[in-house]
Amino acid sequence: MDAPSRIGDRSTSDVVVRLRTQEGHDEWIYCHSNILVEKSKYFADRLSENWPTCQILDSRNCVEVYCQESDFNHHVNVLRLLYLVIDGSVDDLWNGVKNALGILQVALELGCPQIVTACVNYLEAVPWEESEEEEILRIIPGKGSEVGPILARLQPVNPSAVHGIFISTLRFATSSPPSLMNDLKSSAQEQLEYMVTEDDDSPLIIANDEIKSEVKDCVGRLFSRFNNLLEAFLCEPTESVGEAGKMKSFQSYLADFSWACQLLTKLEIMREFVNSWVDASDKIVKVMQSSPTVETIETKLKAVEVVAKVLESIGYGTVILPTAKRLHMINVWLPFVRFTKPLIDSAMTDNEDSLAFKIDGELWQSLESTIVSIILALPSTNQAEILTEWLANEHVQYPDLTEAFEVWCFRSKVAKRRLALLEGDHCRASTL
Repeated sequence: MDAPSRIGDRSTSDVVVRLRTQEGHDEWIYCHSNILVEKSKYFADRLSENWPTCQILDSRNCVEVYCQESDFNHHVNVLRLLYLVIDGSVDDLWNGVKNALGILQVALELGCPQIVTACVNYLEAVPWEESEEEEILRIIPGKGSEVGPILARLQPVNPSAVHGIFISTLRFATSSPPSLMNDLKSSAQEQLEYMVTEDDDSPLIIANDEIKSEVKDCVGRLFSRFNNLLEAFLCEPTESVGEAGKMKSFQSYLADFSWACQLLTKLEIMREFVNSWVDASDKIVKVMQSSPTVETIETKLKAVEVVAKVLESIGYGTVILPTAKRLHMINVWLPFVRFTKPLIDSAMTDNEDSLAFKIDGELWQSLESTIVSIILALPSTNQAEILTEWLANEHVQYPDLTEAFEVWCFRSKVAKRRLALLEGDHCRASTL
């Protein structure tokens, strides 16, 4: 039985593959025509009788192959792989994704189907780094159906699969799992928001009526559990309300609501949540009227984040509420934010490195603007009552209602003249 041919064996070689680059890299590799012809369409063509430029070198055919310097080693590797039995039993041939990609490109150019298949099987199965994924996306598209399986993990998912994972993720994100799963829950919440966000790409899922209904139901069940917690707090002695474990649970709900507001706003379905928050506002503030422990201050900070989003929906007309409810929100939450801001500012000063007390300065400014907007939409008598209390309060600096005060003064001063002019115009129009 003849010994298998070995690449580089000059004594049995009948063909030289001369690899050359423009940079002057030049290497002669002694090969065997039967292997090259059998496993490479390129070499089969070059070594056929129909190829006119085949040269003779000491009784050997010589095939010159020009390549880029960056691909030189990949060409050498492909020639070596032609001599191996690639049957899937050896997986350590590729030395990583980047090297396998280089080999794959050369194998495609030289028409080596066995090596192409082996590369595809490898790249389809192994994990990729982010940079490797970008390189795959740069190289593989357009290379033909034979390399298609590599891109299987990157293909768009059918709508029913997206719908299914969205619903499952939503139900988990609005559940109350053990604290050990908080990181997973936070990730689920982030991905839900990402799915419905339109950025450089269109949203992953279209928010149809079914999706919106499911979101409202899940958030509604979340709020129902929160209401049960509120009732439990209010039925217990005052001193037990501030217990760390219970306040952490309370804070967790507020964190969920802060996220839920983002999702509900994107889907334009804030109404039910806003109404639930309005109805529960008195109870929420009452629960937080405990000693200013670290846990309570953190909870108040989370409450401020939710209140800012709820009041923004009301103040800018996203959710339309009757006057009584808008006035109620101001009466409940204006004193709360007035007393809470100094507590949070003090906590941030005392704990500069604590992420727990980090709050975007723009949030306070946005909240102030929203409160002014809501006040200016109330009847003038209600405005007067709110502004009178504000001017007499020691925390007059925040929220700064100067704009509301100035607008109220102007409106009140010109009100009689304005309305008289309007009534006169109406009477003249009626007599015509």
